[in-house]
Amino acid sequence: NHPGAPNGNRVLIALASPLFLNLDPTSFLLFSFLPANQKQTKKSRKPCSPIKSQGKPISSALATGLGAYHSSRMPGRGLAAAEGGRMRDYSGGVTVPVAVICLIAASCGLIFGYDVGVTGGVTQMESFLKKFFPEVLRGVRSAKRDVYCKYDNQVLTAFTSSLYIASTLSSLMASHVTRKVGRQAIMLIGGALFLVGSIINAAAVHVAMLIIGRLLLGFGVGFTTQAAPLYLAGTSPARWRGAFTAAYYSFLCAGTVAANVVNYFTNPIPNWGWRVSLGAAAVPAMIIVIGALLVPDTPSSLVLRGKPEEARASLQRIRGADANVEAEFKDIVCAVKEARQHDEGTFKRLRSKGYRPYTVIMVAIPVFFDFTGFLVIFIFSTVLFRTVGFPSDKALLGSIIINMGGLFAVIVSAFVVDRYGRRFLFIAGGIIMLLCHVAVSWILAEHLGKEGAMARNYAEGVLALLFIYTFSFGMSWGPIKSVAQGIALSVTYILSFVQSQVFITLLCHLKYAIFLFYAAWLVAMTVFVAGFLPETKGVPLEAMRAVFARHWYWKRFVKDAPVAKQELQVIN
Repeated sequence: NHPGAPNGNRVLIALASPLFLNLDPTSFLLFSFLPANQKQTKKSRKPCSPIKSQGKPISSALATGLGAYHSSRMPGRGLAAAEGGRMRDYSGGVTVPVAVICLIAASCGLIFGYDVGVTGGVTQMESFLKKFFPEVLRGVRSAKRDVYCKYDNQVLTAFTSSLYIASTLSSLMASHVTRKVGRQAIMLIGGALFLVGSIINAAAVHVAMLIIGRLLLGFGVGFTTQAAPLYLAGTSPARWRGAFTAAYYSFLCAGTVAANVVNYFTNPIPNWGWRVSLGAAAVPAMIIVIGALLVPDTPSSLVLRGKPEEARASLQRIRGADANVEAEFKDIVCAVKEARQHDEGTFKRLRSKGYRPYTVIMVAIPVFFDFTGFLVIFIFSTVLFRTVGFPSDKALLGSIIINMGGLFAVIVSAFVVDRYGRRFLFIAGGIIMLLCHVAVSWILAEHLGKEGAMARNYAEGVLALLFIYTFSFGMSWGPIKSVAQGIALSVTYILSFVQSQVFITLLCHLKYAIFLFYAAWLVAMTVFVAGFLPETKGVPLEAMRAVFARHWYWKRFVKDAPVAKQELQVIN
């Protein structure tokens, strides 16, 4: 929270903090800036000494939690213990164990991204359809079949959507299991389930095996997406924490690109090419399993489970043998103690008037995130390209192109978000994605008939528009995926399940209007962001409540908060 530290991404941490409800108690550190019961707030400050930032005292839970554990893309700065009222960094830098640990944890994004990318390509492979869905293959080859409905088969879409229903269940269970066995064990369990699922899918001889394999993959994804971002935040050094946690989403995009490349090369292989595509998911899964066996659990997770000596040893190993870890270790112990006090009455607080802004945003952000249409485009882009007339190999190449656009956008976003602010990118990205949806809908309506594919130049226009769409998504809404945790993560998975199950059917019945459906959601999303999502660029985290106290609408809910009035002085 130094004055010069990047702040553009803080809106994600600040506004998404209620989304961590379903995590272990250390995640409740994020509630430090929310309006809380004053008796509880005063009581929670007793165990730990206050930390000062910019001359204003703030709770150590806020400083340690938001600075030392949940910094948002702050590669050069980070909160640490206070010394003489000034901030200083903890001892220790990027050691070899830190680099290895964070690489393994970020690989959890790789398996999720690979799965998102591989399914759409496999479901249009003739070898796959011939083995499991011959009736769909006959429809694809039939000139009488409506071009929008060639892949409309509920069992085929269940092959894709079954992963997300399993991910929903596992993400709900993950936090409770984590409290018992730790984050390292959760990553190990998730990686092992994903490995077994990929083997079953590669060896499948009937549809039931495919679905069972997909369910196991879903449980693996749910566990790893729950644990990996927090594992990254809990092990990386404070000054590099933002860069390491941002690596998760970068790995997710890289996994999507890798899956499409694998599909491109396996597509020409007759009879068993699809087995290679599905079985290749075992490679990143093995990296996670082997890595999880070699790395220690996070110090905060060990303290949470009553193992302080193991936590100290783990922290020393991570920071290096010569590093002085006493200050950081004391703050971890202090943070866990204070976080436990926020573990009770959370849902009751969220129902109160003072929490209305955060509750609304907690629901709105993941809903809008899913209804940007990104999921169906990332998963079914190959099917869409086949629909507009590309042959199988060109459709797969088109998917590689648009996913490369998304990966490149994530990299660019890291450099521009702190300059322009996340709210601006939300609005700009929403408008561009809206225009892309409308343009694609118009091209399909005018140039894609029931009798065949559209002209090549219009098909290439659809490819260009989807590339612009994925780039805009990666620049704006894409990176919030790595922040959405707990309940919000479960909401996201439920919506992903529904969309992936019904999208092809909606495409068959609504035809080009399906893109207008998502355009309408983008209108609502952009209006909501413009009117109800305050910009937090340049605002210290300890003054975050004051942002809502000054907002034209939310001030009616938080204007009477005693702490908010003090925080207004910090901003002014």
